[in-house]
Amino acid sequence: MTDDSGASPQRAQIPPDDPRRELALARPNEDQGLPHIGLVGDTYTILLNGEDTAGRYTLIDMHVPPGGGPPPHRHDFEEMFHVLGGEIEATFRGETSVVRAGASINIPANAPHSFTNASDRPARLLCICSPAGQEEFFEAVGQPVATRTAPPPELDEASQAAFLEKALELAPLYRTELLGP
Repeated sequence: MTDDSGASPQRAQIPPDDPRRELALARPNEDQGLPHIGLVGDTYTILLNGEDTAGRYTLIDMHVPPGGGPPPHRHDFEEMFHVLGGEIEATFRGETSVVRAGASINIPANAPHSFTNASDRPARLLCICSPAGQEEFFEAVGQPVATRTAPPPELDEASQAAFLEKALELAPLYRTELLGP
């Protein structure tokens, strides 16, 4: 291929392999070392974190029970969801779409969005955030749970208020803005 001047374009050089980086393998149903985090009624399992991907992205397995999902928010990084099972209602800039198993959506950086599981059975999503860092926010505000599908502990009114205060305080540190209940 040539450009308009007739010269061949220079090919980008691919950097050499970095042998310090290792293969990362996550088995969410078997690996007891993966962090399972209870947050907003959902359970998020961190499959790959920024350390695993040199900060390029994080991969999160999301178990979202009926009625689950985060409130409206936005952040300055890309977020993609692939629905593995069940369905969610995704709201993007005020418009809602039903996203069923097998479908993927990408949320552009800075765009207001939320999702909820409006069905009567759990949904399972894979979430990629690029660059990495969202997993750190989840670990900072969520609560550890035993397994990929274990529900978070029920919070009484005082605990819910404390959680919300903590989330509002920490969100800006993780490039996130919470927009409402």
